[in-house]
Amino acid sequence: MIKTVKIIGPAYPYRGGIATTNERLAQEFLSMGFSVDIETFTVQYPSILFPGKTQYNHKPAPENLKIRRTINSVNPFNWLKVGRRIKKEKPDLVVIRYWLPFLAPCLGTIAGISRKNRHSKILCIADNIIPHERRLGDRLLTSYFLNRIDGLIAMSKSVLKESKTFRSDLSLGFCPHPIFDNYGEKLPNSVAKQRLGLDADTSYLLFFGFIRDYKGLDLLLTAFADERLREFPVRLLVAGEYYSSPEPYLKIIADRNLEDFIELRTDFIPDNEVNLYFSAADMIVQPYKTATQSGVTQIGYHFEKPMLVTNVGGLSEIIPNGKVGYSVEPVVDRIADALVDFYEHRRAAFFEANVVEEKKKFSWASMVNTILDVVNQV
Repeated sequence: MIKTVKIIGPAYPYRGGIATTNERLAQEFLSMGFSVDIETFTVQYPSILFPGKTQYNHKPAPENLKIRRTINSVNPFNWLKVGRRIKKEKPDLVVIRYWLPFLAPCLGTIAGISRKNRHSKILCIADNIIPHERRLGDRLLTSYFLNRIDGLIAMSKSVLKESKTFRSDLSLGFCPHPIFDNYGEKLPNSVAKQRLGLDADTSYLLFFGFIRDYKGLDLLLTAFADERLREFPVRLLVAGEYYSSPEPYLKIIADRNLEDFIELRTDFIPDNEVNLYFSAADMIVQPYKTATQSGVTQIGYHFEKPMLVTNVGGLSEIIPNGKVGYSVEPVVDRIADALVDFYEHRRAAFFEANVVEEKKKFSWASMVNTILDVVNQV
């Protein structure tokens, strides 16, 4: 019977969606009566490998969570030490967050040693099996990790399918990414615009999150240059820190004469401002070129916003086309057609009503129950 749970992965003081998710998952386990702690990193990435300005969150630590910084991702002696300690502690369940093969040696070594106590069940929640920006050795590293765990929970069907190419005997579960319900409350659109210093009489489409090449901001900017959109008082709000060179995006804006139609807020967006950006937007746009799943869609669901995604990876599994928004080919013309349709036919109210119903599918209790179901398969 599972009583004690250890979560391994990013958490405070690290920032970003994965850290936020791990903390929220821990809170759900606590609410269901489990004893929970999180082990996070002393070193997550060497600074030379980190594309942003800082890895750290400057908000206060969560008051009700036990978070220990113990894991050095680049020190093999540390992996052995942590693994042996967890083996000795014998938690009933260890849940490891996996999203990047760079971390496979660290996480795989800790997992492999921990499970030698023949008591702890080692499960993984996989954001990706192979990352969007692929590198030599990704499959070898991922194989090392997957061969040292007992079960895996995928948050998209594409990850579920890919995991089977590594191990046919791995216990598997599927649960879509739960809703991010810890970013505050939805505000009136006018209030959010005022607080962000946006024009009250202009509508805004939102591109949100770290800006990486695979997320297709270049496709969106090009689509937004479509002359049909000039008929509406709409601007594109880009909110998130550059994790790739800004030059290609700035060039599109200049070449397409979009300076008056794009609002760039390209610093890291702190947690206490997320609700402002989503509340100010009419629709959330994710024109990804590749994907598995995305936490941004689940923030959009929390704030009950229509969404446009491209039908890559698992995004179209979460956003039914024509019901809560659009799922289109990752092609400029298709993206532009959907943006025009949204305003030309005034789809907002219809989509928003459906979002309210659709969001009920994505609960944190479902994630915990899926994890427990996989434990019972092991």
